[in-house]
Amino acid sequence: MKTITEAHVPHNTGWSAEMKQGQIIRITATTTVDFVFFKLQNLRERFDQARTKVYNMTLFVTAGHKLMGRNNQHMMTILADGFKDGTHDLQKGMCSGYRFQLAKQEGRLREYYPRQISEIPDHGCYENLSKALAPYGIIPEDIPSPFNLNQHMKIDGATGKMEHTQVRPRSGNYMDLRAEMDLLVALSACPDLAVGGKPVDVMIYEA
Repeated sequence: MKTITEAHVPHNTGWSAEMKQGQIIRITATTTVDFVFFKLQNLRERFDQARTKVYNMTLFVTAGHKLMGRNNQHMMTILADGFKDGTHDLQKGMCSGYRFQLAKQEGRLREYYPRQISEIPDHGCYENLSKALAPYGIIPEDIPSPFNLNQHMKIDGATGKMEHTQVRPRSGNYMDLRAEMDLLVALSACPDLAVGGKPVDVMIYEA
């Protein structure tokens, strides 16, 4: 294993980097991580939740599944998934300061989060990813809905109702994803109000 870069991403902040085809990113976390990526030579081509679900014919992707782009390009492959007690999310978008404020104003924080929330943050993953991707000229409106690692949701197959849970990975959990083309990758260490956010460690390496 040859390490290309390493980073420690503090709670409720963002990070971005470039990857070459064949390189692997290891995301080590016990909290929700909002992860997005773009084709480096054409930043208009980006990860797509819907095409990923349809290609793999599942709502819950894990090791062996392919992550697809808007033009149905195979962009990444999940090589290893340590989250055995739950699933990852391909339904939600990004949290944001405005979303937190609106939920509080409407008295819906308990509906969204399975614990008492005493204070809401002034920003979230939308702002974190916007800041991390700004140097590449990507405006916030062009950031795709993310692959939400470690975001275990209850989904009722009959009604479609979704519920947040407090199910998160144990210490030492990581996911390895291989780049199938040159990529720009970015992630946010989510404030994860359901459990309380934590930092995320990232490593890009060559096998």
